[in-house]
Amino acid sequence: MADVTLAEVREWDKRDPLREARHAFALPHGVIYLDGNSLGPLPRATAARLADVVAREWGVGLIRSWDDAGWMAAPARVGGKIARLIGAGADEVIVADSTSVNLFKLLGAAVALRPGRTTLLTKDGGFPTDRHVAEGLQRLLPHVRVVAVPAYSLTDAIDGDTAVLLLCHVHFRSGARHDMAALTAAAHRAGALTLWDLSHSAGALAVDLNGAGAGMAVGCGYKFLNGGPGAPAFLYLSRNLQAEARSPLQGWIGHAAPFGFSDRYEPAAGIPRFLTGTPPVLGLAALEAGIDLMLTADLAAVWEKSARLFDLFASRVASARPRLELLTPPEANLRGSHIAFRCADAAQIMPQLVGQGVIGDFRPPDVLRFGLTPLFTSFEDVWLASDALLQCAS
Repeated sequence: MADVTLAEVREWDKRDPLREARHAFALPHGVIYLDGNSLGPLPRATAARLADVVAREWGVGLIRSWDDAGWMAAPARVGGKIARLIGAGADEVIVADSTSVNLFKLLGAAVALRPGRTTLLTKDGGFPTDRHVAEGLQRLLPHVRVVAVPAYSLTDAIDGDTAVLLLCHVHFRSGARHDMAALTAAAHRAGALTLWDLSHSAGALAVDLNGAGAGMAVGCGYKFLNGGPGAPAFLYLSRNLQAEARSPLQGWIGHAAPFGFSDRYEPAAGIPRFLTGTPPVLGLAALEAGIDLMLTADLAAVWEKSARLFDLFASRVASARPRLELLTPPEANLRGSHIAFRCADAAQIMPQLVGQGVIGDFRPPDVLRFGLTPLFTSFEDVWLASDALLQCAS
């Protein structure tokens, strides 16, 4: 692929089964956007949907829209749609709060489900917030300890004291992917639970939570799901844990009878018990528009194209090694849907690229990241972006 021409990749785009999906996004002219792994672009349907929610549902329907427009049912309805993207049942996913808040809720529930165990096990160098949240729980529960180990030590570190294994499915910096099924099985053999952060997985690659036997998961809505800045997050709780699991953040919307206004808290049945406060209606509407767009695509075709975009980018940049070191595993089954390069002056190169209309991002201390989001990223985009990168790094 290193010698492929621009004319050839334009032919690939003409034959791309996902080529029409690009028109569903309001992408600015003259920009190659390779940062959908941080913030997905605006779907064209979102602005009209939000305008309708504001003008008709809120403006005319007023408070009646909690029932008439389905506002109250939105967290479960949108969660059920996300479930189709992550290999879960519709009654196992709900939209609520932020990824960090959902992590806290599920970590607290996991500790309670494994009394006598004290270890929250995670990977050293994972996404910082996940560890911060775990350590915040540790401050509230002094008998709990957070243990972080290198990736290669994870299986050996799981033991009879492990309450929960907390991992990002795809690493935010390198793009490396954990073997969800194998690590979940290892945790189960030791009697531990698993909690997977799918923020860089959901909508980007095939995820099968049920198939892997995963107990818990969280994820954000503003990356590959295109829900907009600060979009609500989601949480997954396996059906076989729902009867016993309790959220440490008890709120009225998670009550069995929220409009009974009882002083005594009684959790709702099933996944709705992990709701806390009033649903963010505008954020949910934007997120649902993004997910509806995602659900129109063949996920197998999405992942196949992601792999080809990666191979094209990696092969064209290979000539710049060792100055540009490929940080992401080259094997498709070991990575997510972004490509990362280590470069000594990455902090200077990325602003140069952005100035040329190629938007990726920089992660300290020396990493250049480029999101490969097949619904709107073309092969020509990758060819031109890699060409610009080679020029900046020459």
